[in-house]
Amino acid sequence: MTQTRLASRTSEGQAELYNTVKTMAVRFDFKPGERINEVELARRLNVSRTPLREVLNQLMVEGFLTRAVNRGFIARLLDAKQIHSLYEYRAVLESGIVRAACERASDAELAELRAFVERSRDVPEDSEATRLLELDEAFHLMLARYSRNQEFVRALESVNARIHFVRWIDMQQGRRAHTQAEHMRIVQALERRDIDALPGMMGAHIGRRLDQITDVIRTGFSNIYMRDQADPAQAAQADTTTGEHR
Repeated sequence: MTQTRLASRTSEGQAELYNTVKTMAVRFDFKPGERINEVELARRLNVSRTPLREVLNQLMVEGFLTRAVNRGFIARLLDAKQIHSLYEYRAVLESGIVRAACERASDAELAELRAFVERSRDVPEDSEATRLLELDEAFHLMLARYSRNQEFVRALESVNARIHFVRWIDMQQGRRAHTQAEHMRIVQALERRDIDALPGMMGAHIGRRLDQITDVIRTGFSNIYMRDQADPAQAAQADTTTGEHR
């Protein structure tokens, strides 16, 4: 095997490892505030610690993990104020995206967007939350691509990953019908090229109050600990943690 092919396979393996561990972090398979046991995780994933540590360092830079002296890597907290800040950032980001898309998207692309929203409305409300969230994220990423600005796409993908779990809980709580109606109103405003109205519409569509996010996070904690059939002491600790970060 040549060095080039070996390097390619190594790179592919590292990318796969990164995607696997990132998915675990996004879904809070690592419980909030939990110390990550590198030895155990490496054994579980059947990898050596060196590439795993590179991945953990990258995820720390991206905000999915933190690091503490004498403790190593720590799973991020499910913090209401931080999530609220991310929602504020996303609202500003997507207001810019929709404005750029209004200026730059072709009529054919807007027809494609309308068709996507109409198809999405046919997906049953009681479908799995993961599928519903995929459709919602796809709508917003289509808009980002229509902006003709790849930095918008990268930024949106990044913030989506960091709030993915909270939005997944939201979908479980039946927000989709409301969301779909707002998507169609945004499409209609794009078709009118109503560039002045669109940023406000998008900001209102995305924005969430701190108390709303706190309620969703409380549900999120229950989901995290119930899926592992945690004992009552852990659930109580989770509720306490939610209160500390309101």
